[in-house]
Amino acid sequence: MRGRHNPSRRRFTTQLALGGLAAGLGLPRPVIAHPNGDHAHDPLPATNQIPGVLSIVGPWELTGLDPSRAGFMFSRMEIAETLFDAADDGSPLPGLAARWTQSADGREWLLQLRPQARFHDGSPVSAADVVHALNLARTKPGILGLVPIERIDAHQDQVRIRLKHAFTALPAALAHSSTQILAPASYDPDGVVRGVIGSGPFRLTHLQPPQRFEVERFAGWDGPPPAIERATYLAVGRGETRALMAESGQADLVFGLDPASLQRLQGHPTLQVESVVIPRTIYLKLNAGHRWLTDPRARQAISLALQRSGIAHAVLRERSLAASQLFPPTLDDWHVPALPPLHHDLAQARQLLRELGWHTDAQGMLFRSDGAQTEVFSLNLRTFPDRPELPIVATAVQEQLRQLGIRVTVSLGNSSDIPAGHRDGSLELALGARNFAVAPDPLLTLMQDFGPSGGDWGAMGWHDPALDATLDALQRTRDASARQHLRTQAAQILHQALPVIPVAWYRHSAALHPRVNSAGLDPLERSYRLSRMQWSR
Repeated sequence: MRGRHNPSRRRFTTQLALGGLAAGLGLPRPVIAHPNGDHAHDPLPATNQIPGVLSIVGPWELTGLDPSRAGFMFSRMEIAETLFDAADDGSPLPGLAARWTQSADGREWLLQLRPQARFHDGSPVSAADVVHALNLARTKPGILGLVPIERIDAHQDQVRIRLKHAFTALPAALAHSSTQILAPASYDPDGVVRGVIGSGPFRLTHLQPPQRFEVERFAGWDGPPPAIERATYLAVGRGETRALMAESGQADLVFGLDPASLQRLQGHPTLQVESVVIPRTIYLKLNAGHRWLTDPRARQAISLALQRSGIAHAVLRERSLAASQLFPPTLDDWHVPALPPLHHDLAQARQLLRELGWHTDAQGMLFRSDGAQTEVFSLNLRTFPDRPELPIVATAVQEQLRQLGIRVTVSLGNSSDIPAGHRDGSLELALGARNFAVAPDPLLTLMQDFGPSGGDWGAMGWHDPALDATLDALQRTRDASARQHLRTQAAQILHQALPVIPVAWYRHSAALHPRVNSAGLDPLERSYRLSRMQWSR
C-alpha cells in the first residue's frame, strides 16, 4: 500500500457514486465523510496507441524520485535494479549481485556484482557505487532500517556487508525497492536524488510527475535485449476510466480494475484478462489504544460481526477470497491450516460486548452509561480509492458493524491519511490492503507492522513481547524446521490477539490488449515484466 496523492485530485468519490455501487451489490447507502467535499472526474486521457510503444495504465502516482518514496514504480518498469531479485515464491535470485557468500556465523556477506553491468549514463556499476547508494538508503525511510548493519564497504571488487548479528532476511531486504542502486550522478552533494539513473533494461526518458513517465530500451543492458523498445506509464485515478481505456484500446496493459469492471472485461471479445492470487490481505487496522478497542474481546466482537464470505462473493466476486486468517494460502510458510478459521457469529459478538458493559437501545445501537454520562459506540473508518474495491468493502463493513450496533462513518481520502492518523493518534479504524511480500520475506513486513512501536499499516496501540521474541528469533535462526515453528507461532499470536482484523485475500488482475503477448503477472507485484513481453505477430 503506497502513494501520497494530491487531495484535490484523489478525493473524488462521492456518497452518491459509492451509494450507487453499494446499491448494485444489495448493500445500504453508506454514510461517508469527505475531507474536502469536492468531486472531480478524471477525464479520459488522450492517450492513443502508438506503434512500437507499450502503454501501461495504473492507479499509482509517481510521488518522488528517491527509491524510498517511488522505487516500486522504477522497479516495476525495470529502470532500476536491486542487488537481489526474487523468484515467484520469494526465494532469492541474482540481481545486480551475480553471486554471494556468507560467513559461517551469518554475519558477513560478500556480494560479487555482474561484471558487465552499466548505468544508463554509460558508467560501470562498481562496488563503491553500490556502497554509496546503500549507505544513503540507510539514512532514509525504508527497509534497511530493520537490518542490523554494522557497516557496508567495498572489498576489492565486491560489496561487503557486516552485520551485528545473523539476519536471515538480508537477501529479501536487498531486493526491496528502497534499496535500488542508482548511479552517483543521480544524487546531489547532499544525497538528494535529482535524477533516476539506474542499470535496468529500460532507461527513463521523460518524466511528468505525478502522472506520467516514459522509458526506452537501454542499449547498454548486459542481458538479452527486450522486444519492447519504448513504454509509457500513466496514472489514472478512477477505476471506471481505467476500464474504459482498456475497452477502447487506449492502453495495452491496465492495472487496478474494480471487480465489476473486471467481470465485464472478462467477456470482452479481444481483451485478455490475467489474474493471480497474491500475498496481499485486505484488513481492518484498529487503534487498539482506543478506550473501546483496547480489550481483545472488543476486537474479537468486530471480527465476529464480519460476513467475510458475503463480502468476498458480492464485492470481490470470488467467495474463496474470504480470509480465514491473516496470511493467505499463497504464503505457504506462514499460512497455518490448523488455525481455527475466522467466522461470523453475531450472537457471540453481542455477548462479548455485553461483558464489556455495552447495551443496545431501541434501535439496536450500542451505548454505555456510568450514570452521569452516556456514550455511544461510534467509530470512523478511513480508506482510499486507489484500490477500487476498498470503498465498496468499507461499505459492507459499515453495514455489518451497524447490525452489531456500532455506528461507523466511512471517510474516503488518500492512502497517506492512514499513516498520518497512526502517527498523530487520531485513527480509529482503517481499511487497507497489505502486501506481505513487499519485501520477498514476510518477516520484514511483520517487523515493520508489529514491532514494539507498531507500524503505519500494522498495529496501533498494541504490542506483544512474545511476538517480538518470535520475530527476533526468526531473524537469527537458520535451521529450517525451527524457522517454520517460529512462523507458526507468530501467526498464532496475531490470529488470537487481532491487532488487525483480516477481511479478504486479494487477486491481482490486469487487462491486456491483443497486440501484446504477456509474460504473466508477477505474484509479488515487483515487476511488470516488460523485458519479457513480446509484440503479437
